[in-house]
Amino acid sequence: MAESTAAYEARMLIDGKLVDGEAGTFANINPANEQVLGEVADASKPDMRRAIDAARRSFDETDWSTNHQLRKRCLEQLHDAIESEVEELREELIREVGAPRAVTHGPQLDAPLEDGLKYPARLIETFPWETDLGDMVVSVTGVNTTRKVWHEPVGVVGAITPWNFPFEVTINKLGQALATGNTLVLKPAPDTPFNATRVGRLIAEKTDIPAGVVNVVTASDHFVGEELTISPKVDMISFTGSTVVGKRIMEKGAATMKRLFLELGGKSATIVLEDADFNMACLIGIGPLVHAGQGCAAPTRMLLPRSRYDEGVAILQGIYENIPAGDPQDPGTLCGPVISAKQQARILGYIQKGVDEGATMLVGSTEPPKQFDKGFWVNPTLFTNVDNDMTIAQEEIFGPVLVVIPYEDEDDAVRIANDSVYGLAGNVMSSSLDRSLAVARRLRAGFIGLNGTAGYGADTPFGGYKDSGVGRQNGLAGFSQYTEVKSVAYPAQ
Repeated sequence: MAESTAAYEARMLIDGKLVDGEAGTFANINPANEQVLGEVADASKPDMRRAIDAARRSFDETDWSTNHQLRKRCLEQLHDAIESEVEELREELIREVGAPRAVTHGPQLDAPLEDGLKYPARLIETFPWETDLGDMVVSVTGVNTTRKVWHEPVGVVGAITPWNFPFEVTINKLGQALATGNTLVLKPAPDTPFNATRVGRLIAEKTDIPAGVVNVVTASDHFVGEELTISPKVDMISFTGSTVVGKRIMEKGAATMKRLFLELGGKSATIVLEDADFNMACLIGIGPLVHAGQGCAAPTRMLLPRSRYDEGVAILQGIYENIPAGDPQDPGTLCGPVISAKQQARILGYIQKGVDEGATMLVGSTEPPKQFDKGFWVNPTLFTNVDNDMTIAQEEIFGPVLVVIPYEDEDDAVRIANDSVYGLAGNVMSSSLDRSLAVARRLRAGFIGLNGTAGYGADTPFGGYKDSGVGRQNGLAGFSQYTEVKSVAYPAQ
C-alpha cells in the first residue's frame, strides 16, 4: 500500500510555474519500509533546457542581479514560508531520507533553517560589493587614477544536491547563490526530491522571487542533470556529492570554463592523544552511527595510541553493541536506514572486504539486521586491528562503519590522518588545548573540531582539501565564490 501523498508536491518549478515532467513521473521510496511515498515529476532534457533558458533570461533581462533590497526581502520571505511548514517538512525528511527524527532537530533541518537564508540576507547589506583601492599615479600611463574593485554575481548557477542531507545543502546553496544576485537551477537527488519540490512551491506561492530566478528540476535520469554541466548558458556548478561525480563535473565543465564549487567525499580521522579523557574522547565514535554514517564529514577513522588502544576499543565496543539500527520515527534512534538497496549492497560489500583483508569485525555483520522485514538496513559495525592501507581505511564507505587504527606517537598519528586522498574534516582530542591546536595545524583537512566541538554554522566555511573538493560552503568564503571580481580604473576627479 502506498503512503498518503497529500503532503507532497509532485510538480517542478520552471520559469515561475509549477509543471509536470515530459518524461512522466517516478516513485519516491521510503528507505525504512520500501513503501512508495508518492510520484514526482520526471524531467526530460528539454525540460532542463527550458529551466536553464528561464534562469539565463531572468539574469540577463531583469534587475535581480543588482536589486539588493529585493533579494533581501525575498530571502526573508522564503525563510518565513519554510518556517510556516517546518513540521510538515520534518516528517517529509524522516520519510524520504530515512533521517532519524533526532537528527532533524540538528543538522538535517533545524540548524540550517535557523540561519541558512537569514545570514546571506544580512550579508547583502554588509558585504564589500565595492572596494576603493585609492588614487595613485599609474606608472604605465602616468595618469592619476581612481581604482575600484567590484564584486558581481557569476550569473546562472546549476545547483546539484545529494540525498543524505538534502534540505541542509539546498538551503545553503540557495541562500548564498541568490543573495549574491545569481539565478539558479536546482537539481535534487532523485532519491529525495520532495523537500526540493516543496521549496519550489513555496517560492512560487509565498515569495516575490521573480519567475525564472529559481527553477527546481526533478529527474530520475542523472544525465538530465548533466545538461547543467555542459550548457554554455550556465556559468557555475555548485555540487555536493561524491568525488567520482565531482571529477566528472570538473571534466565536462572544462569545455565551457565553468566556475566550480565542489563539496565531495571524506574519510575523516579523529586523533585521540594519550593524555585525553578516553571516556569523553571515544564518544566521537558515535559519529558514524548518526544517520547511519551517511555524512561526508563523518569521523569514520579513529586513531588511538597503541599504549591505550585496548582501553579505547573497550569503550567503543560498548557504544556499538548498545546503539542498534532503529526506526527513524523513534525520537531515540540515531542510526536509521541507508538510502537504497544499492547503497546497502555497497556498504555490506565494504564490510566483507574488511573481513577479507584481515581486520577484526568486533561488532557488526556482513548481513543486514534480521529484525527488519523491509527497508535498507546495515548493522552498526566496528573494525579493530585496522591498518591504514586497508580498503576500509582508505575508501569512503558512507555507512555505519568505524575503523580503529593504532599509532605509535603524535607524528605517526598525523601521518596516518593525512595519508588519505581526502581532506574534508577531522578531530583532535587532548586534555591540552595548546596541544590540540598544534596537531590541528598539521592536518590537511578543511574542517577541524577540537575536544568534542564543531564549528558548524551559516557563517562558518565548510569544505575540504585534496579530493574532498574545491571551494567552501557558507561563511564569507562561500558567499564570495558566487561572485566575479572586476577591477575598474578611471582618471581621478
